[in-house]
Amino acid sequence: MLDMATRRYPPPIAQISDNLLEVKNLTVDFISASKAPVRAVESVSFVIPRERTVALVGESGSGKSVSALAIMGLLPPQNAIVALHSAINYDNRSLLNLSRTDWQLIRGSRIAMIFQDPMTSLNPVYTVGFQLAEMLKAHKPVSNKQAAARACELLEEVGIPEPQKRVNAYPHELSGGQQQRVMIAMALACEPELLIADEPTTALDVTVQRQILLLLAELRERRRMAMLFITHDLGLVSEVADHAVVMRKGTVREAGPVRTLFSQPQDPYTKALLSCRPSIDRQGKRLLTIDDWMSTNSGESAPVPIAQSIDAPAMVVAKPKSETPLLEVQGLRKVFKRSGPWFQSDDFVAVENVSFQLMRGQTVGLVGESGSGKTTVGLCLLRLHEATAGKVFFDGKNLFDMSNSEFAAYKRRLQIVFQNPYASLNPRFTVGEILSEPMQLHGIGANSADWEKQSLSLLDKVGMPASALKRYPFEFSGGQRQRIAIARSLSLSPEVVVLDEAVSALDVSVQAQVLNLLKDLQKELGLSYLFISHDLEVVRYMSDSLLVMNKGHVVEQGDAAQIYQAPQHAYTQTLLAAVPRVQETISV
Repeated sequence: MLDMATRRYPPPIAQISDNLLEVKNLTVDFISASKAPVRAVESVSFVIPRERTVALVGESGSGKSVSALAIMGLLPPQNAIVALHSAINYDNRSLLNLSRTDWQLIRGSRIAMIFQDPMTSLNPVYTVGFQLAEMLKAHKPVSNKQAAARACELLEEVGIPEPQKRVNAYPHELSGGQQQRVMIAMALACEPELLIADEPTTALDVTVQRQILLLLAELRERRRMAMLFITHDLGLVSEVADHAVVMRKGTVREAGPVRTLFSQPQDPYTKALLSCRPSIDRQGKRLLTIDDWMSTNSGESAPVPIAQSIDAPAMVVAKPKSETPLLEVQGLRKVFKRSGPWFQSDDFVAVENVSFQLMRGQTVGLVGESGSGKTTVGLCLLRLHEATAGKVFFDGKNLFDMSNSEFAAYKRRLQIVFQNPYASLNPRFTVGEILSEPMQLHGIGANSADWEKQSLSLLDKVGMPASALKRYPFEFSGGQRQRIAIARSLSLSPEVVVLDEAVSALDVSVQAQVLNLLKDLQKELGLSYLFISHDLEVVRYMSDSLLVMNKGHVVEQGDAAQIYQAPQHAYTQTLLAAVPRVQETISV
């Protein structure tokens, strides 16, 4: 079902009269005491037939999640206003202005929702079995024993290994993919007719993502449910949905069958979404952003290759001037000590015998599933983890042999950008304080005037306005926060930057902006990157050489283009096969 080459599409929605959900002219405003109302959604209309999958697609802030929360009756009543002319009908019954009692009969039992981040949706102090049983008892007349037995059955149905054991596990004891499976089990516990999946695979690696997509498709078909699938990734839409609704800035830009939408998109924004993502099959010159594409394409009728802009200058990265590597890793090993039962050792080998070279001005990509050891390698290089064995030579000197005081001089030359800009930036600091703090710690600049001047220069490098200096992180979007994090990593003029899943949670246009920025900075400053990611399309775009990791071991390494063209190891082939594909050209 998820193979685009063999997939059979059902008839268009216009030919189906039995609609389970109808959204008509949905308009939502958010108000506050100090500011004018903000219109989040305006005149949004779409239908979901029984046993069909409809996708809501768009960038962050397009109104997708607000629309879903309105359907579920979960908009905050204190500041969200749904316009009087709006209508949301479920099975010919209005969902607007229902009482709390009425919602309890519908929410969970007839309409269920899977939220984006399972770690914030699952209660960390209760076992997953308890939470599943609690859901069942809230909606069905079952005993504690029956609820516990059903919880095990649900975990087995969603593919959790050893469900009898996992039912007693806490959320933190499960992987990200397993947590998401638990969320799916909870959503399906009461056998709903409509399942809303809000970005259910964001930040999951490609193989786990494919497992979740296959699971959702299988369960939808087996249980004969309808599904509303919310995402910013059109590659996923092509694999799971029958019909797509493309949203931007709170309005519907285009809607239609997925097959037609991909082959003959009509709206410029839809065409831009299709064109802005890097392609695994070719390395484009420069990634398009949404605004770049829409300003460049104003009605022409030539096909535009994905991940390649019209008349864009080639991104030529500075090549090494010698064969001497800037950074060389030899036999890196990391073992985490753990205590097993009865005081027995239960050590976990996270990284085993990893070796590679990073040349000046180039990028080494590090790919693999969650838990493969990618991040541990990066943290060991910066001595944020203490390596168990191995050597790391930076500019000819072994970093692991240095004392802390000796290594302090090298911290300026090696920096890191973490995955989550929401967690890596101090919420109590202004952007100016965030950028100047590393300079103060390392004695760069003599006074606050010097720090401010350098901070303004850094903001300019990453495309942020000078006004950002006095503002706090919460005042910026995810993409803007990641730009600030990149600026902070550059505050000490590093030579090597470890990028740990730096763009994994960004939507397609913001991701393109950040990747272009990284390429520009590499060209301008001669930076060397260790680019860690589970997104193979992004790694293909960024990397000169590639390491593929599985369970702590490097299973394949070499020139990135050669590995992508002809992968030798079965694990690499599996990773590449799991990448969602969209067609290579679109008609504009």
